[in-house]
Amino acid sequence: MIIKTDIKKLRDPFILVDGGVYYMYGTRVTDDGWDNTVWTCYKNTSGKLDGDWQMVEKPLAVLPKNAVKNFWAPEVHKYKGKFYLFATYYSTLTNRRGCSIFKSDSPEGPFYEITDGTATPPDWDCIDATLYVDENGTPFMVFVHEWVSAPEQMGTMAVAQLSDDLTHFVSEPKELFRADAPKWSNHYVTDGCFLYKCEDNSLLMLWSNFSNSIDYCIGIAKSKNGKIDGEWIQEEKLLYSKEMNNNLDGGHGMIFTGLDNKKYLSLHSPNEAFGPIPETPIFIPVKEQNGTLVADI
Repeated sequence: MIIKTDIKKLRDPFILVDGGVYYMYGTRVTDDGWDNTVWTCYKNTSGKLDGDWQMVEKPLAVLPKNAVKNFWAPEVHKYKGKFYLFATYYSTLTNRRGCSIFKSDSPEGPFYEITDGTATPPDWDCIDATLYVDENGTPFMVFVHEWVSAPEQMGTMAVAQLSDDLTHFVSEPKELFRADAPKWSNHYVTDGCFLYKCEDNSLLMLWSNFSNSIDYCIGIAKSKNGKIDGEWIQEEKLLYSKEMNNNLDGGHGMIFTGLDNKKYLSLHSPNEAFGPIPETPIFIPVKEQNGTLVADI
């Protein structure tokens, strides 16, 4: 059963469960368009995903002066007892979009930037950063190298090792795969990366692109050796497509474990803020099966 929220015009919904509370972070789209999006947090204390979600009214982060627009894809991860916001903004220092990291003692913020401006390469347009910590406790940022500044204008997924305090890269970014890697894709977009480790140690990456027949959707890439910098194999079967939800496409997914101890896929659907049906966060039960994830509906 798909669980739908009543939150409208919120993209990239990322769920953090902490202290018996659900927190949802996302890109709130204003009527002024994509340049005036806002990082937003919603809070749900009911213990149920279909319970009441209340917007946290105070600003999520204290913005640096160079952050001026394109406030996209906020994610909050708990790491070594603190909370870290991974997010995208357009910087006047680079005149590009980049990914930055902020820190707070509370999941509600305020978050303060701990990187020296955006952490991603200053000559790249980068979005949708996420945190991955491997079995040795080593932190990595996985992020999108946008098609607008990528070779051949083909978006890629990239990874760089982070310092233990998450303040900077300690390795050069490495390309993992291109937008045209899977057979199902027909577009140059790489969106919404999220890493998931299966019980059998299979390492998966959820990501979004467009398909020939089903529009915006969520695919799965699998690391051949179970490591973040290994070879990534694209699975043919999609994790989410519009056939699952009344012909409404959607994407930018992530996986979380609910208070009911069940696993869910969080995404926005449809992929349209200003259409007749505005995009809305939804949750779909998922399960592990043969070293991958499948919808459980």
